[in-house]
Amino acid sequence: MLTSVNITFLGTASAQPSSTRNHSSLALRLNSDVWLFDCGEATQKQIQRSQVKMGKISKIFITHTHGDHIFGILPLMAGRLNGAGGMVDEAEEKRGAEGLDQPPLEIYGPLGTRAYIRNGLAYTHTHLGAPYVVHELLLPTDPLTGDHTTLPAHTSELVGRNILQSSSGTWDCIFADQLVSVSAATILHSVTCVGYVVVEAPVPGKIDPKLYIPHLKRTKAPMSLMRTLQNGDRVTLSDGMILTGPSRRPGRRIAILGDTFDPSPIAALAANVDLLVHEATNAHLPGIDPDTKSTDTYETVEMRARSHGHSTPQMAGAFATRIGAEKLVLNHFSARYAGDKQEGSVRIMDGIRALAEANFIGPVICAHDFMSFDIELRRVQEK
Repeated sequence: MLTSVNITFLGTASAQPSSTRNHSSLALRLNSDVWLFDCGEATQKQIQRSQVKMGKISKIFITHTHGDHIFGILPLMAGRLNGAGGMVDEAEEKRGAEGLDQPPLEIYGPLGTRAYIRNGLAYTHTHLGAPYVVHELLLPTDPLTGDHTTLPAHTSELVGRNILQSSSGTWDCIFADQLVSVSAATILHSVTCVGYVVVEAPVPGKIDPKLYIPHLKRTKAPMSLMRTLQNGDRVTLSDGMILTGPSRRPGRRIAILGDTFDPSPIAALAANVDLLVHEATNAHLPGIDPDTKSTDTYETVEMRARSHGHSTPQMAGAFATRIGAEKLVLNHFSARYAGDKQEGSVRIMDGIRALAEANFIGPVICAHDFMSFDIELRRVQEK
C-alpha cells in the first residue's frame, strides 16, 4: 500500500512562461519515489525551489513533444544523472562506469521522444553518469521497428520498448509493480498527445477489531495475526476456526492529461478517478478580466480554444462530470492569467474556477506553481 501520495505543480503555464508561471511540469510523489509528468523549460530550476527531491526522480512521462512540455528534459537529465558537458576526465569516466550499474531513469512518451533526447545529448556533447531508457507509445500508423533517428544510441542509453497501442486506442499497463500501475490513451490535440492514468493497487479494507479480538486473545501472537487480517488475508486458529480479513478496496486513481480539446479516448481508463488534472487554457471572463474583448462570447472563446487544440474551464468541468471524477484540478493557463496572489489575479482565477463548477459539482482547484497537496484515499462509507 502507498503510505503517501503527493502532487506538486512545478509549472502551470501554456505556450510561454510568465513571471508567475513556468512551463508545464508536475511531480507525483509515491512514497519516496518521484515521477514527473512533462518537463518544460526550467523544470530543473523549479525543482530546486520546491520540496521535490531531484535524486528521487525515477520516471518521466511526456504527454507530447511540443516545446513547452519537453524543452526542460535534457538539462534535467544532465543534473539527475550527474551529467557533464563536453569532455570528461578519468575520474568522471570512472563515476560514469559505476553509475551504469544504477537503475535507469525511465522515460515514456510518444513517437519522437527518443529521437529528441538522443539528438539533444549528442549535439550538446553531454555525458551522463548513469543510464536512462526511453519507452515510446506508438500509434498503429507509426513505424514499429527502429529508433526513429539516424544517430546511434547514447553511451548511457539502454534499449527501450516500442509499445504499440491496442485496438481499443489505449496503452494498457505500460508500467506495473505491486503498488501501482500506469496506463495511457491518446487525447485529441493539434499533435499526438497522451493522457496517463495512475492506479494504486487495491488496499486493505476497514477492519473492526471488535470482531476479531475475542478470538485472537486465545493465540500467542494476537498483534501479528491482526496485521495479517488487516491485509485482507485469512488466519486459521489452533482449533480450526478460520478468520478472514475485510475485502480489499480500490486504491487511488489519478488522471493526468496533456493538452487537449477532447479527451474522450481516455474516458474509460479515467472513469471514477480521485483526481483529474485537466487543462483550461482559455476562458471568457466578462466583467472580471479587463482584457476581455467586447466582441467575444463564451462560444467564440471555446471555438478559438478548440482550433488551437485546447480547452476552456467549462469543457474541463464537463469531462470531469462525464468520467465521475472526485476532484478536478485546472492547469495549463494562458500567460494572461497570472498565478500570484494579487487581488486581480485571484479574482480571475476565482472566475475560471466558477466556470468549471458550472459543469461539475465536485471540488475544483486552479493550480499555481509550487502548489502541493496529498491525495488521500476515499473514506470507506459506513453501512
